[in-house]
Amino acid sequence: MVVGAGQAGLSAGYFLPRFGVDDYILLDHYPGPGGAWSRRWPSLTLAAANHVHDLPGWGLHEALGEHCDQVPAADGVARYFGEYERRFAIPVRRPAHVSTVTRTGDADRPYAVTGIADGQEFTVRPAAVINCTGTWDRPFWPTVPGAGSFAGRQLHAHEYRAAEPFAGLTVAVVGAGITAVQLLVEIAAVADTVWFSRREPEWDDRPFDPDRGRRAVARVEERVRAGLPPGSVVSVTGLPLTEPMRRAREAGILAWNPMFRALGPDGVVLTDGTTRHVDVVLWCTGFRYSMDHLAPLGLRAPGGGIVMTGRLATEVAGEPRLHLLGYGPSASTIGANRAGREAARAVAELVG
Repeated sequence: MVVGAGQAGLSAGYFLPRFGVDDYILLDHYPGPGGAWSRRWPSLTLAAANHVHDLPGWGLHEALGEHCDQVPAADGVARYFGEYERRFAIPVRRPAHVSTVTRTGDADRPYAVTGIADGQEFTVRPAAVINCTGTWDRPFWPTVPGAGSFAGRQLHAHEYRAAEPFAGLTVAVVGAGITAVQLLVEIAAVADTVWFSRREPEWDDRPFDPDRGRRAVARVEERVRAGLPPGSVVSVTGLPLTEPMRRAREAGILAWNPMFRALGPDGVVLTDGTTRHVDVVLWCTGFRYSMDHLAPLGLRAPGGGIVMTGRLATEVAGEPRLHLLGYGPSASTIGANRAGREAARAVAELVG
C-alpha cells in the first residue's frame, strides 16, 4: 500500500509493478491529481516553482509541451500527474483518508491501515506500507507572545492566494525560506513590506549543480540516520541568489530584520521594545510532516526524528516493511523519484 499520490507516491506506483509487485494501491486524500501542488497560489508558475522534476518514464515537457514554464504550477502539475496516472494505469483511490497505522503482530502483514474512503470506513492489512504524505497539510504557526492581541490579519503561506488583497497595506513577511522571499517580492509590488526571520538568510549565487545537490542530501541523510529531525533544505543550501532576487535586494525589498519579540494590537514589537505598525502578518514558517496516522507505531527517536536506514534512507529502522518517502533526503522532487524506486525495490524483495 502506498499512502499519498504526489511525486513520491506516483514514483513508487510506477516502479512497484516493474519490480514484480502487481497487487498494490495508492490512497490519496486529495479529491483530484496533483497532490500539494494543486493547492499552490495561482501566480506561482512552473518557472518560478522549485524545480518540478520529471516523473520516471514520462517527462513534464512531454506531457505539457516545451513552452509550459509560464503555466500556473497548481494547474500544470495537476494535469501532468493526472495524465501520468492514466498513462501508466496507476491504481489511485481518492479521496481516501488514512486515520491510523497500527501493528498486527503478523510478520507477513505487519500493519493494519484504517481510514475512510467514499464515506465508508475501511481496514486493510497490507504486506508493506510506503508512506508519501508530505507536509502541505501541516502548516507550522510559531508561538509568539501577544499573537492573540493583534488587531490585523494573520495568515500562513498555506492560505496565500494573491497579493492584490494587501494593496496599500503594510505586510510583515516572516520566514527565511524560498517561499518567504518569493511572496515578499510579489507582495512588494502592491504593498509596503517588511521582512523578519529568526536567523539571517544566507544567499548563494553559485549554480546549484549536481555535486552541491549530493552534498546537501548527504548532510540531511546523515541526520535522519542518527534519528535527528531532518532540518530544512535552505538550512543546508542557502537561498539561491537568482537575478530577480538580486534586483529585489538592490531595490531594498529584501532588507532583512531580526525576528520581532512579540505582537501587539497595532503591529510587531521589535527587539528594542518599539512597535512597528503592520496590517498583516504572513507566516512563511514552513510545515511539519503529515504523519499523525503513524503515531501509534511510536517511531520517534530520542533525538526527535525517526531513525532511517536502507540504501537511500527510506526504510524505518527496525521496520523493513515501512518506508517513508518525502522525509529527510527524499524531500525533493528528484529525491522522491530515487526514493520511490528504492522503496519499491526493497518492498518487492521482501514480499516476493
